[in-house]
Amino acid sequence: MSKINLTADQKTALEAQHKCAHDSRKSDRIKAILLRAEGWSLNLIAQALRKHERNIARYIDNYLDNKKLA
Repeated sequence: MSKINLTADQKTALEAQHKCAHDSRKSDRIKAILLRAEGWSLNLIAQALRKHERNIARYIDNYLDNKKLA
């Protein structure tokens, strides 16, 4: 799994979406993407979000493939 490279604008947009997200699942997906972009490992993200590492990998793959957040 490669690191996610976000521009400053992309990061700002994701942070704004996170702030307004009412769905905790979408919020977790956004946090996973932001943390991965900051260099966190899948294992650490899974521990921090109390999710299975497989789910974190899927969140990131979905984002990389088609910018899916929900």
